[in-house]
Amino acid sequence: MGVILVAGAIGVSIWQSDSPRENSQDKFTREFTGSYARAAEHAGNTVEVTLRASATSVEIIDGVQTHVWAYNDRVPGPDIRIALGDTLRVTLANDLNQPTTIHWHGVRVPNAMDGVPGVTQSAVGPGDTFVYEFTPPDAGTFWFHPHVRGSEQVEHGLYGTLVVEDEYADQYSQDIVWVLDDWLLQEDGQLYPQFNTRHDLVHDGRWGNVITVNGSPSEEFRAAPGERIRLRLVNASNGRVYTPDFGSLNASIIAVDGMLVGAAFAPGDFELAPGNRIDIDITVPEVGTYPIVDRFAGRYNPLGSIRADGSAVTTPDFAIPLAAHMPAWQGAADSTPDLVYELDARVGGPYGVSWTLNNEAFPDSTERRLELDTFQVVRFDNASTRLHPMHLHGQFFKVIVRNGNPVDEPYWRDTVLVNPQETIDVALVPTEEGSWALHCHVLEHAEAGMMTTVNVS
Repeated sequence: MGVILVAGAIGVSIWQSDSPRENSQDKFTREFTGSYARAAEHAGNTVEVTLRASATSVEIIDGVQTHVWAYNDRVPGPDIRIALGDTLRVTLANDLNQPTTIHWHGVRVPNAMDGVPGVTQSAVGPGDTFVYEFTPPDAGTFWFHPHVRGSEQVEHGLYGTLVVEDEYADQYSQDIVWVLDDWLLQEDGQLYPQFNTRHDLVHDGRWGNVITVNGSPSEEFRAAPGERIRLRLVNASNGRVYTPDFGSLNASIIAVDGMLVGAAFAPGDFELAPGNRIDIDITVPEVGTYPIVDRFAGRYNPLGSIRADGSAVTTPDFAIPLAAHMPAWQGAADSTPDLVYELDARVGGPYGVSWTLNNEAFPDSTERRLELDTFQVVRFDNASTRLHPMHLHGQFFKVIVRNGNPVDEPYWRDTVLVNPQETIDVALVPTEEGSWALHCHVLEHAEAGMMTTVNVS
């Protein structure tokens, strides 16, 4: 039990506790201070954008017009870029024949702007509009997509990117976004029309037979030898995981899920799961073509390439961008989890298979609570044999334990891939109040129930 000592007339109180959990929790909360902005700082500028969701056609395979859904007739949709401190005002116009919304994946938005129907807003009906307005508190690489019938609407092509530029925006020779996606196409070049099939549900969601970067199966960008490139990779696939391999290029990951890392590191075996983003710092060496491939699970899938030609240029010389503060949280791996989620499946539900969190399928799930501005631990215990990239809206977290072993990832995440029968502990200090979605970002799994809400208060 705690003891309060009062020192004379000045009323100094000293609180002592025999609870190691309480002391360590306070310590880890204090250590978090300064990790990232507590609130957005509006600089006075407002950027206005209209995103019109509608049916259209694009050329994915040469000479074939594939029927898709798109924002502003583009797949990916517009690459929205704003400066840190700008307010973004987006009008969503729904020209589809079904309701939709926009979720701003990874952006710490006010809860009412998060785009989850039945949790933060009502769905936007056909012919209706909705205005999203927020000032992002963080610079980084983010993306947006629907949160209604996501397995169908995202697969149709409804996604785009939001880059909030930091102080390094003008220092790189080029700043490039690559949106990775895969499409399940029939022989006629049209999308396979059945969604949430039993095959997709009992496996790792819908994996396509054509991989594209920025809508092209053969993306190439050109650079001069010596250029320093910031390459931002976004995984917009329904279920496919990528392990990007940069070959002979000297590549360093400088940001994960939008946030700068505490220490840059080689891509190695980093698994880019649905929803994940990474920023890569690359200096282009000599003239030549440099392929970038995916080698997840031993596969070899070409993604795109950098073609270096022309006269060499002077390489921009500046230190690799890094986070100003990253808590080490030494000893946090010994913390008892505050929330535990078992990931599994059962027979039943509208699709014949339900994916569950603690044996509950959304919307019939129990909202649980995290305490605002307090260090806490959430455990994901994957009892299944499938992949589950778990995404928490509104907050960033840090992986601290894998299968009982402490790990020290020097970066924040908003999505973590939980492999088959793996247990992962993540630590966080929630900073954004409200009810937030927590779900698997294999969109078929989320559609079949692997989603719940967490109340931060």
